Amino acid sequence: MVRHTPRPEIGLALDPEREIAAIIGPSGCGKSTLLRCFNRMNDLYPPVRYEGSVLFEGTDILRNGIDLVELRRRVGMVFQRANPFPMSIFQNVAYGPKLLGVRSRRELEQAVEGALRQSALWNEVKDRLNRHALGLSGGQQQRLCIARALAVKPEVLLLDEPASALDPTATAKIEELILEIRSAISVVIVTHNMQQAARISDRTAFLMEGTLVERGRPGTSSPPPGAIDGGLHHGSIRIGSSHGPPLSSRARRRSATG
Repeated sequence: MVRHTPRPEIGLALDPEREIAAIIGPSGCGKSTLLRCFNRMNDLYPPVRYEGSVLFEGTDILRNGIDLVELRRRVGMVFQRANPFPMSIFQNVAYGPKLLGVRSRRELEQAVEGALRQSALWNEVKDRLNRHALGLSGGQQQRLCIARALAVKPEVLLLDEPASALDPTATAKIEELILEIRSAISVVIVTHNMQQAARISDRTAFLMEGTLVERGRPGTSSPPPGAIDGGLHHGSIRIGSSHGPPLSSRARRRSATG
């Protein structure tokens, strides 16, 4: 039976001014498993055992008592394969705000339009919001999934090889989108494409067989310890940059999964 055990010596921190961090490495080296630690998605793939710590706004999210619904709202995730819900484009993007209690049609429309504009999809779908989401192209479906994640206003967005199944044109649109949303939220992207990491990331970590073997700014090679402004820390991970409520189980749990 597989046990997901992220190595405790892997560390990654995001700059307070917002940035894009890329995690690169060969297939099977633990990139996606590490990414899923950042919002506890590994909990959905038991058995799982965590070691070390993941600090979000000073709170270790691996400890007991964390409100996982609130954590996954603040640290959103988009997966490798586009997974739009089997419903309309509008309903896909409005799904998250509705779970958070938004009932006003006008507020939902504003949230949907804002998220679709952020994901550079509004102009392509504004006249067919009530059509089925599965009728979109692969690249459009992936941007819809990004819009769905952005609709709940996360502080960090995790992207697990979001363009690996797309053609070059669609990949370019995804990369442009990532660069644009960087001004609003921090982004952590997993990719096996080193050229992509060099094009869009501010900070890069290279994994090999579950171990962090190299780290630094794109275009650098084997930087000396401390040469990246303390951005990576032995034994712990820091993510996020803005201020928000504590992630406590005392917060009211919503009847939804993350």
